[in-house]
Amino acid sequence: MIAKLRDAKEQLSELVKRAAGGEEIVITVRGQPMARLTAAMSPSHGGEGRASWAQELAENAKSARRGDPRSTSQSAWDELRGER
Repeated sequence: MIAKLRDAKEQLSELVKRAAGGEEIVITVRGQPMARLTAAMSPSHGGEGRASWAQELAENAKSARRGDPRSTSQSAWDELRGER
């Protein structure tokens, strides 16, 4: 689903419920995708998803401090948006 920022502000609770149910919400500003709202983890992953997510976050934070950019899921989305 694609939602304008103004609409997302008004419907945030509903959008969070939809994202938690597995739907991906893309929030746009002036027609440009700016943010993605997704579930924090899939119900099938349980606690193990949290540990891998925390590990990836810690590694990316270290590389950012060193100025060594790593390819992340967000950077992949950014690259895809740039190709459109």
